[in-house]
Amino acid sequence: MFGERGRGDAREGLTLISEDAFFHGALVVKGSLRIEGSFEGDISDAVDVEVGAKGRVVGNLAAETIMIAGEVLGDIVAARSLEILASGRVTGDVRTPKLKVEEGAFYDGSCSMGAGEDKPRRRRSRDSLDAAQPTDAVS
Repeated sequence: MFGERGRGDAREGLTLISEDAFFHGALVVKGSLRIEGSFEGDISDAVDVEVGAKGRVVGNLAAETIMIAGEVLGDIVAARSLEILASGRVTGDVRTPKLKVEEGAFYDGSCSMGAGEDKPRRRRSRDSLDAAQPTDAVS
């Protein structure tokens, strides 16, 4: 499933947390990461993160692309894309410009999609809203 998609240079630096492994702590990954076991903590700076069908992450994820077939309990920031496969379960808030959720997947959280940095939203003042309203025509 995951091996079908070539990721180019990122594959050269693949870190694997196997099915029988348990990791607790923060992990900074400069290449790709595949999780088949249990991970508790935050993951950052990765190019690709793949959470296999038996993989479980309790913590926040930050990577360019993220694909989830297992379970993630935490917030996700994917700079390019996030894909939640049919067997995937995500509980947490998501920020990504591209989101794909397959039928059968579970997702509980809020989603913010945008390509740029977070910019404060400009609220209209009450005066500008009133000024935008059409006035009664005088006959």
